[in-house]
This record gives sequence, structure tokens and C-alpha cells, in this order.
Amino acid sequence: MNIKKSILIRVRVAFLLVCLFAFAIVYKIVNIQFFDGEKWKSISKERRIFYKPVFATRGNILSDNESILATSLPFYRVAFDPTVAKAEVFNGGVDSLAMLLARFYGDRSEDYYRRKIKNARHSGRRYIRMNSRQINYQDKKLMAQWPIFREGKNKGGVIFEKVEKRFKPFGLLAERTVGFINEDKNGAGLEYSFNGDLAGTNGEALFERIAGGSKPIYDGTEVKPLHGYDIKTTLDINLQDVAENALYKVLQKTDAEYGCVIMMEVKTGEVKAIANLGKTKGGYIEDYNYAVGNQGRTEPGSTFKLASMMALFEHAPDIKLTDTVDTGDGRYRIKNTVMSDSKIGGYGVLTVKEVFEKSSNIGVVKLMEKYFGTEQQAYVDYLHKFGLNSTLGFQMEGEARPYMKSPQDKNWYGTTLTSMAIGYEMKLSPLQTLAMYNAVANNGVKIQPIIVKEIRKADEVIQSFSTRVLNEKICSEATLKKMREMLEGVVEHGTAKNIHSKDYKIAGKTGTARKVKDGRYVREYSASFAGYFPADNPKYSCIVIIDSPKGVNVYGGDVAAPVFKELADKAYARDLAMHQPMHARVVPAKDSMPVLQAGSFDDLKMICNTIGLSTHTENTDEEWVKVSPKRRSFEFASNPVLENKVPDVVGMTLRDALFILGNQHLQVKVQGSGKRVQKQSMAPGTDIDKEKTITIILS
Repeated sequence: MNIKKSILIRVRVAFLLVCLFAFAIVYKIVNIQFFDGEKWKSISKERRIFYKPVFATRGNILSDNESILATSLPFYRVAFDPTVAKAEVFNGGVDSLAMLLARFYGDRSEDYYRRKIKNARHSGRRYIRMNSRQINYQDKKLMAQWPIFREGKNKGGVIFEKVEKRFKPFGLLAERTVGFINEDKNGAGLEYSFNGDLAGTNGEALFERIAGGSKPIYDGTEVKPLHGYDIKTTLDINLQDVAENALYKVLQKTDAEYGCVIMMEVKTGEVKAIANLGKTKGGYIEDYNYAVGNQGRTEPGSTFKLASMMALFEHAPDIKLTDTVDTGDGRYRIKNTVMSDSKIGGYGVLTVKEVFEKSSNIGVVKLMEKYFGTEQQAYVDYLHKFGLNSTLGFQMEGEARPYMKSPQDKNWYGTTLTSMAIGYEMKLSPLQTLAMYNAVANNGVKIQPIIVKEIRKADEVIQSFSTRVLNEKICSEATLKKMREMLEGVVEHGTAKNIHSKDYKIAGKTGTARKVKDGRYVREYSASFAGYFPADNPKYSCIVIIDSPKGVNVYGGDVAAPVFKELADKAYARDLAMHQPMHARVVPAKDSMPVLQAGSFDDLKMICNTIGLSTHTENTDEEWVKVSPKRRSFEFASNPVLENKVPDVVGMTLRDALFILGNQHLQVKVQGSGKRVQKQSMAPGTDIDKEKTITIILS
């Protein structure tokens, strides 16, 4: 009996405790709901409403003729607040909307989208993402006309969330130079170096946290973003294309590790092309800026003999190019090392000019020993005078710092002077070597290379960059005259005579430097050629580096100089100012007519006038025309380029076709190796789809 009574008491106590706990819960709910309700609503609102950045539109990167190298294109994510629309609008349009969504995205059924929208409205969800796929601006305009969506954001509930993507109309052209920047603000190239100008200033707006994401609240407090500035570069897309193709062919042929090309205007220092290709498992890509950065800073080899000979002529101005040096049998002992020339058996007695033309190591070393053997600091002082110990202040981040020894250094050995004289025991980047050659071409004026000309806001120039002189005169006129004669001799009679041109003069120097691995020189080479053209009136300077080429012919004259020649030929062919003047009008043969099909009206008109052919032109102000022969003349017809329409480039040269298609923001793929466009994959006059690539076939 006592046990039964005890159990009953325990049950009653437990029941009483449960009732008390339930009463406490009810009390707390009532207290929160009716007495502390406003307090908790206020806290909830504060946590639900927050400010979120509104990102600025990034500025464009333009070439020298204002073709777009990189731009930001708007894309959109489609979201929806199904609670906004009135019942009659919603019920009358939901079926049609679901059908259109299913057809557009093609990933789900019409029934799926109908249930998704209705369930969200029924449950009071104020934000649903219709699909993870992003749409372009044309698709956005189309969707804005659909049922419910056509009522707009405030009455229909549609939300188009803008997302910008970086787009490069010319694909991989100058990829590393254009560069990139990631979310952590790390990157490379112009995108990284000029990020402060390109990025703009972000704004901010009030957002509300809702189920499935966040929704903007436009209450007048939002701060609009300030969009980024455009930067106009000095790059010429045509020369850039030639440089990359010529470099790629040689790298593939020689199975080299990497290569780079830089081409710049002599007078202005404007970089017109800068190509960098490194070897990967899949081929060659622009993986690093070898032309400027630390990985491309190497011992320059024989291209540095230009600086050594300049120092020699400055130090001993009485030396004549006809003076002689006995290079012996091609082997020469210096301390405990033996130096050799590339020719087996040696060159014997050479003039000073021939020492440079044939790139005789022994000849240069003997001259250095004779004139600087007891004045080694004087040699280094000349190199400093030429500016070879300091950076150029190039506009892109990551310029390598030159490495150059001095007699006071602990690692200055008995052979250091002679090693430096032929381009060893010191390091320069290709751009720094090119600046020295450019100074010789520019009458001794050393200028700072530039790659960005202007920072602009639309058509307004915010900041401009012009030529900055680093050294008014790196050496005397007498020295310059000797150096020019020797540089021309290298191409006419010396190690680069394989690129001699009958149309114009080239001046330059080959280089073949042995590479160091694990502290020892190995039989791998860095081949190079640096120079300028036309030699009698220099317009461009250029340097080519081919690292670790394989095969029998691995010298600078064999692998690097031909790349220089191909680029120089193309630059010369397209620049009429470098050509010799025509003394008489060329009269076409009676049985032949030039091939003119399409292109720039001004260019084609000039060609016809030059060769004495008459033209017939429609009354049009169009820049681009189609051409058809008419007896002994040509008839020009308008070929307009319309916004958001595929242009007709059939019959045009590759240069004109790339210019027009690039300005229409189309990705272009080129097939064939002819001079003119024979076919194009997209029909002229159709709407442009920027996600697709247009293929042009050359003939």
C-alpha cells in the first residue's frame, strides 16, 4: 500500500511540473508577443536590413586604334518575388510564364516552373532564383516582355540581378599583357597594374534578407557607383598578332622552353607588341611576362657586347673600326679558364668591326683587357652611365631589377671583367636590353618605354603619358656612328646575314648565352637578337628571346633573328612612310586589274588614285564599301556596319575584318592563310550573339 501511494505521489508531482513548464512557455510567448513585441520586431528589422556594395563597371582596355582588348559585358541572373503581382495578373500569366521559362532554359518542364512559382507565392517566399544560368542583355529585354514580368519589378516582382564578366574580343591575343585580377586583388598585366583606374568606386544600397537570398530596397539612400576609367594602350593588334604567330612557330619548331618579343617605336618609346609564350603540357601559352619580369631576367650574352663596345669607344675614342685584333686559333686562356670562339680553328686577325660582326668573344675580351685591365671600375662606370644598373620605371608592375657587379663586391673575380664584357655574370630583362638598343637608334637619347598612353572617361582624357627622357645622350656622336656601322655590318656580313633585306636596312646583334643550372654552365642556350629598322632612318626597335631551343641550330642568328625579320617585314609592308618615294605613277597593264573587293573607302580610293584607275561612287558617307570592277574602273557601293548586326567582311583584308568584328565585340576565329576573307560563318545582317564565335576563312 505504501508503495502504491508513493508511486501516485510521484506521478502527481511529475504532472504538476509538466503543467508548470507548459504554463511558463505560454507565459513567455504571451510576454514576447504582447509586451516585448515591438522590441523584438525592431531587432529583427535591424538584422534583416543591411547595406551591400553595388559594384562599379570596370573600364575598358583599348589598343592604339581604340579596338577593345578587354571590356566588361553585362549578364543577369533572373530572380522573382511571386508575392508582388496582384491575383488577377498572377493567375492570368503564371501558365504562360512557366511555359516560356521551360522553353528558354530547356532544363526543366513547364510543370516544374509552374509548381515552383505557385508554391513560393503560397508560402509567402519573396525571392526565388529562376535558374542558375546567366543571361545577356538581349535575353533580358526579351524576358522583360513576358507575362507578369512585363509589369516590372514593383508590380510584377521580376528581379534582374546584374553580373559583369570580363570579355576579351581578341581572345588570347596579348593575354598576359592585358592580364587579370582576381577576387583577392591579386593579378598580373595591365588589369592589375592599372586596377585603381579601371576598377572605379563601388556604391552601396540597402538590401533585405529574405528566404532564398536578399532583395534590394530602393529608398533613396543608395549611393551610385562611379564606373572605372578606360585605358588606351600603345599596342598595335596587327603587329601583336604577327609577333605572337612568328614566336609560336619558332618555339614549336625548336621545342624551346619559352620565348618573348618586344617591339617599340624608336622616337616615342611606345610598345607596339609584347608577346610572351611559355611551354606547357598542352603547348605554348602566355603564362608569364618574360619580357619584363624576374623570370625573364637572364645573362644577355652577346647582345650585351653593344654596351661593352660603346664603353670601349668612349674610353678610347682614337680606336678605329679598321684597327686589328689577333683572335688566334679560337681558344684563349684567362686565369684558370679557357675562352673560345664559335668558329673551329678561330678567326685569326680581325678588324674591330669584324670582331663585332662575327661576335668574337676573344676579340672583345682582348680589347677589354687592353683598355680596362687596370681600370675595371671605369668600365662599370660607363655601364652605369648607360643606365644599365637601374630599372626603367615601366608602367606595368613586376619590372625586374638589373643585377650588375662592381669591383668592390666580394664576388668580383679575376675573370669578372672579361665575363661581363661578353654578357655574363650580370642579368638584364629583355626590355632593359631593348632600351639600350633603342637609344642607339634614337641618336643616343634613352627614353622610357611606355605601354599606356591615356586614362580616359569616355572621350575625356583624365591623364596622358608621353615620352620621358632617361638620358639625354648616352654616348658621343663619334661612338654612335661607329656603333651604327657595326650593327648594320652584323646583318650585312656577320652572324645575322641570313635576315639581310634588299628592301630596307636592318641593324642589330645576335646573342647566344649558355645557361646556368645548379651553379654550373651547361650546354643549353638562350638565343636572342636585338636591333632596329630601317637602319638609315629607324622607326622601330625590337628584341627576340628564345630560351633553351633544341636541335642543331640553336644560335641567335638561327632562331631569334628570323622572328625579328618576319615582324620587321610585316611592319615595313604596312607602313608606307618607311618606303622609298615613288618617282612616277605606276600604270597598270592593260590586261590586268588589281584585286579590290571590300574595305575602307579612304584606303581603296587612295590605291585607285595612286595607280591611275577611275572610280564610281554612290552618294554615301559610309566608311566601309564593297567594290566591283566596271570595265577599266571600279564601282564602290555602301557596306554599312550596323549596331548589334553581323557586318559583311567578305572580300576584306584580315586587318580590316578584325578591326570591324572587334569593334562589334565579336569573338573571332581565323582559318586559312590567304590575304582576304573568303567566307564568314555568321550571315551578314543577322543579330549578334556575343556568346558565339564567328569564323572567317581566308583565301
